[in-house]
Amino acid sequence: MTDLKLHRVAVLGAGVMGAQIAAHAANAGLDVLLYDLAAPGADPRAAVRRAIDGLRKLKPEPLALQTLADAIRPCSYDSDLPLLAGCDLVIEAIGERLDWKQSLYERIAPHLGERAILASNTSGLSIATLAAMLPEALRPRFAGLHFFNPPRWLPLVELIGHAGTEPAVLDALESAVTRQLGKSVVRAKDSPGFIANRLGVFALLAAVHHAARFGLAPDEVDALTGAAIGRPRSATFRTLDVVGLDTFAHVVAGQREQLGADPWRGWLRLPDWLDALVAAGQLGDKTGAGCYRRVGRDSQVRDPATGEYCPAAGAVAPEVQALLDLPDTGERLLALRRSAHPQARFLWAVQRDLFHYAAFHLADIAEAARDADFALRWGFGFAEGPFETWQRAGWRRLASALVEDIERGETLAAVPLPAWVTSAEAAEGVHGPAGSLKPGGAAGQGGSTIDGANPAATPKGAPTFVPRRADALAARQLFPERLAGEPRATALDAGRTLALTDATRLWVLPERDARIGILSFTGRAHAIGSGVLDGCLDAIVQAECELDALVLWNEPPFAVGADLKEVLRLADAGEFAALDAYIARFQQVALAIRRARVPVVAAVQGMALGGGCEFALHAAHRVVAFETRIGLVETGVGLIPAGGGCLHFARRAAALAASGADGDAVPFLEPAFDAIARGLPAPNALAARAAGYLTEADDIVFQANEVLHVALARARALAEAGAVARRSLPVAVAGRAGSAALAMNIVNRRDGGFMSAHDARIAQALASALCGGDIDAGTRVDDDWLLAVERARFMELLATPETIARIRHLLATGKPLRN
Repeated sequence: MTDLKLHRVAVLGAGVMGAQIAAHAANAGLDVLLYDLAAPGADPRAAVRRAIDGLRKLKPEPLALQTLADAIRPCSYDSDLPLLAGCDLVIEAIGERLDWKQSLYERIAPHLGERAILASNTSGLSIATLAAMLPEALRPRFAGLHFFNPPRWLPLVELIGHAGTEPAVLDALESAVTRQLGKSVVRAKDSPGFIANRLGVFALLAAVHHAARFGLAPDEVDALTGAAIGRPRSATFRTLDVVGLDTFAHVVAGQREQLGADPWRGWLRLPDWLDALVAAGQLGDKTGAGCYRRVGRDSQVRDPATGEYCPAAGAVAPEVQALLDLPDTGERLLALRRSAHPQARFLWAVQRDLFHYAAFHLADIAEAARDADFALRWGFGFAEGPFETWQRAGWRRLASALVEDIERGETLAAVPLPAWVTSAEAAEGVHGPAGSLKPGGAAGQGGSTIDGANPAATPKGAPTFVPRRADALAARQLFPERLAGEPRATALDAGRTLALTDATRLWVLPERDARIGILSFTGRAHAIGSGVLDGCLDAIVQAECELDALVLWNEPPFAVGADLKEVLRLADAGEFAALDAYIARFQQVALAIRRARVPVVAAVQGMALGGGCEFALHAAHRVVAFETRIGLVETGVGLIPAGGGCLHFARRAAALAASGADGDAVPFLEPAFDAIARGLPAPNALAARAAGYLTEADDIVFQANEVLHVALARARALAEAGAVARRSLPVAVAGRAGSAALAMNIVNRRDGGFMSAHDARIAQALASALCGGDIDAGTRVDDDWLLAVERARFMELLATPETIARIRHLLATGKPLRN
């Protein structure tokens, strides 16, 4: 099995995790079956139907579109097992009990196809033990496939084989999960907790136990262990509430049971006050109270000493914040270590003990340090993994500090660092041009010392550096995520430069296609100012003369729209003629993209807002990462789209109306009008397609790192097909009658107090631009007319003090102003 293209997937278990895995498979356009035990009564699939309905209510949303719930087929084990015969992949996601899993495997095994892969979503049970429960013929096609919750939003999937797993099955499964589901795969060893939970659970426990050692309250700990040290905003105790204290207690108990010889085993427990919360049923967010609770709009935190809730007001002490603000990672960590302040000592201790634990167990859980760092990035939301932080701090000097703390008995375990940490190979750290370090050593030196580990998988000998994979899957990711210490090319320096300005770069990747140009913007957030406009026009001319096609691509975000700083500067100076010329230039670029003599493909990731969205709309084709926000959001700063966004929707409505009985464009304008007036972008690519920003022909790519690869291939295909920009014929617009129809909604919302007078003015300008201005309904107009109306309405709004105030407020605060 060298390739696996998923078409039908079955998920066994309709609990929260299984249902969400099914939801994401539905997002990806797969045929999805969701199974569970037959419910009593007339409908044996009733429980699964309820689970599917529940997906519509979950936050964050597991479904990209609410209607995708209908794409999941409810099934029961009693009546629907024959359907498994047509599945390419079956994912078991039931409770973490071996007897339950064995019983289920016995039921399903006879129904699986000869090439079907069976995977378990277990979070820590031995894959080898589970494989032994299967028929011998099925074992080569069995592996662990551990998604993280919520599976749509957390990129990590851990892939775990056993001794009998066919290597080609692992390769095929990794390729399918990466490409079709958009996940980031780490291969883990078959050890308790695998990689992410093994390290992530320890990181949480270390913070919990050190909080008690240093006398810090939960809210104080959360102020310290969130963004302050590059971890998620939920930090420690808020994370436990989100996960569920009972769930976390179960995971900790499971690791304690499996890790009988682990030197840290004594710390694999919850403190008494958390155990008491679990016993009382106060489990966190799902029960309304746990480490925290909400009282109205206020957040209260549990006092471990008294058991009472009090206002949550934890904060980082100013003197500790000063240490956290030190720019050098090593100086920052060592300054925390030297400080006598309890918060500083706590911060050093929690990070030091994670370094210690991760180094000691690296050989047990992962092939190389790369896997450990990515697992915590992708599965627990760390800004960087422990080995990256350690390397940034200066590998040797931090190792020396760890050794001193271990010898003084200050660490949670009194075991020495493994020999590879102080080896010559690791002198500068674990990530570099040659790859990432694979630890060596025998048992007791970072090798297998725990119950249930596989000694045969433990590396022997000296540490070595393992390069990144260079297979076909890796080749699709032209700019993969990199670790600290690894060399990294970017859109600013990769490939060969054809033209470079202060704001843009036109370049090619000769090893891929020397005649497909890539145009990238170089400014912050890729805002579109005068320099970008000039660079775009020059690049399009050069592409028409020298290249076969052009791809617009920026490392995320694609583009956030017009450069508001430039707009505000000209407005403050009263240079409205220059502003009008700027908007005219913007429209000139839009038409140049639309009418280019070579195919222009927009490769979009992250965000394409305002003018960035408009540039994408005018391209011949779009390749868009699934989790991309796309929309015309100009009303948030008191303006309307004026780079051809209104033109796009006017033409789209005219085309749809032409196929209708009465030719009325207004019903087709109303959804766009409402979304643009509210400044609401489409939250993902599927929603963008439904909203009219994308067409059915555009490509939606689930693996964001493959967007440029697909765009280059699409550009080549268009060039080979001889694609040319077709002339835009005049279209019939809704005119003043259409504007009046849309204005009825404006009046109702204004009079109901849902929009201000200035919001109403903006909406009326938008209605006019979408409907072609003050002309009769049905009048046929061309692109130049529609762009002129856009620009006129835009400039009218820009002359108002309310719009200038909105722009100034957004630039100053990053938040919209409703005035």
